[in-house]
Amino acid sequence: PLQSKKMDRMDIDDDEPAVAARKEAPFSEEFAHIEALEVTDKDAALKAWGGIAAAPVEGKDDFALKRKEAAILKQGKLLLKLHKTTELGQLILATRPFLDSLSKARGGQLFKNLLDFFLETPNAVEEKVAICNDCIEWAQAEKRTFLRQSLEIRLVQLHLQAHSFQSALARINPMLRELKRLDDKSLLVDVHLMESKAYYAVSNYPKARAALVAARSLANGIYCPPKMQAALDLQSGILHAQEGDFKTAYSYFYEAFEGFDSATAPSQAIQGLKYMLLTKIMLDQASEVSSVITGKLALQYSGRDLDAMTAIANASIHRSLAEFHAALATYHVELAADLIISAHLQELRDSLLQQNLVRLVEPFARVEIGHIAGVIGLETDIVERKLSQMILDKKLNGILDQGTGCLAIFDAPAADKTYTAALATVQQMGHVVDALYKRAQKIF
Repeated sequence: PLQSKKMDRMDIDDDEPAVAARKEAPFSEEFAHIEALEVTDKDAALKAWGGIAAAPVEGKDDFALKRKEAAILKQGKLLLKLHKTTELGQLILATRPFLDSLSKARGGQLFKNLLDFFLETPNAVEEKVAICNDCIEWAQAEKRTFLRQSLEIRLVQLHLQAHSFQSALARINPMLRELKRLDDKSLLVDVHLMESKAYYAVSNYPKARAALVAARSLANGIYCPPKMQAALDLQSGILHAQEGDFKTAYSYFYEAFEGFDSATAPSQAIQGLKYMLLTKIMLDQASEVSSVITGKLALQYSGRDLDAMTAIANASIHRSLAEFHAALATYHVELAADLIISAHLQELRDSLLQQNLVRLVEPFARVEIGHIAGVIGLETDIVERKLSQMILDKKLNGILDQGTGCLAIFDAPAADKTYTAALATVQQMGHVVDALYKRAQKIF
């Protein structure tokens, strides 16, 4: 009898995986069919995912909950592929009641995934901000503290993308106070990094550096994921480049590029690579840009972004302002949209303009400003302002005759060596006096 009971129990145990497999089989088959439908008829697939996601779940049926949760994620991914921002926002709002059926950790993860899909869609910044604000209020009412903090971080990232830096800083300060009280170091690193970016954007560089130092200090005491470490390196490089230390900035950008590449973040890796090339150009090493682009890691990221930097590098090599302006016109989106690149390219443009003006006026003793403007291809007012600045900075020895609209160039004055010779004589006399004093001490 004991043996038969044991056998019966073993039979039951052996049947359990089979029952589970029978329950899972329709789940996987159904999803595989809808995924195949995504290739041929995306609208029908979207409708199918929506049907499963909208279906009510009775009781605490774990299988039904998993099925609905997976369908919601699949629907979100498909809406992201189709760039349907409004529909994704509606899905987020419709999913909130379903989260009560899941554990807080599981529901929070599902909600954050949906919100990430929503934020990845292009444009519609105002709509994204409105949805984020609504979700933060909901999370606060539901007392989901950790979810609310994650949502607030995403809202700050939205403000940074929309260049609403004051709004971002207004959100960051109360978040820092709360996170310091909770001692959540991981989130504090994120928030301090965003604070550094916001202060940099409003040209408050001391506070930007202080926020970055705080983020790095916290990151040293915890496990820092490769992607976050790369983001810290990128911000460090940006601040060093702002100070004019492009050699150190290049090292940080290289570390950031490698980090983003290993973390499979292509858009951020391209950003790091572009900044690497920018530092090479600013270091007057534009000839090395091609060797960096053809490197093993960089080769996979070839495209318009790298073509834009190559065009700027060629303009820098040829010292050609015309090529520089042509590159800016051709690759306006890739160059002007990035605030960091745009700011440094303005410096490069000023440098190229100055070099071109010096080369043009060198053969003349007196030349019309209009003639210089015509040769260089710029408006007379711009050329006149730049010449005036160069004269004030003592980079050009001459005067502007506004009555005749001419630039008069003087020969470089001969260096007066009288002052230098007088200083040398006084110095030598000092040595003589010192030697006489030592001798006098020996006598007496």
